[in-house]
Amino acid sequence: MPGPIDFYFDFSSPYAYLGSHLIGPVAAKHERDVVWHPFMLGVAMKGEKTFPLTQYPLKGEYSRMDFERTARYHNIPFIMPDDFPKATLAASRGFLWLAKNDPAQAVDFAMAVYAAYFVEGKDISDPEIVADIAAKSGVDRNDFVEAVQDPTVKEAFKNSVEDIVFKKKVFGAPFFTVDGAAFWGADRVAQLDEWLTTGGW
Repeated sequence: MPGPIDFYFDFSSPYAYLGSHLIGPVAAKHERDVVWHPFMLGVAMKGEKTFPLTQYPLKGEYSRMDFERTARYHNIPFIMPDDFPKATLAASRGFLWLAKNDPAQAVDFAMAVYAAYFVEGKDISDPEIVADIAAKSGVDRNDFVEAVQDPTVKEAFKNSVEDIVFKKKVFGAPFFTVDGAAFWGADRVAQLDEWLTTGGW
């Protein structure tokens, strides 16, 4: 079977949320697995001396419009959260912990977290709310709460983020790599599809 598509995401990124809906069908079309990697955009932004799009005076207004327009174009449910962006350490650590033993359950959890934030407007920075989402995804709530506070899990996530940003040089979300080629942005999923179809250019 051909190699997987690596999908780097931040739970607080609208474009990564949209990308999470788009990459699955493309991967299935090309018989590729998708390996999800949570990271913190804030770490990458600090190194690049940038900010979330919505914090720029002109880009901010446009980006909010584009989030909603892109979601409508792809028929993806989307409501821009009032409180944006969010720190998502609990969700990210929880995903890493879940993915170690059950990647499919971790992806189900991730999609539920995304829906909670970008459809229902829930505060996904609150570990208790994230634990509730995990429980609804079939995860033992107490185990989840313990895991996201476990020093070993915290250290593993910290090391993973540093590896993603500083070694793999991932600077935005969503960010995809496949067969050595990198694609940044939800709008590049179509190009990734064409790349795999044609063998690249």
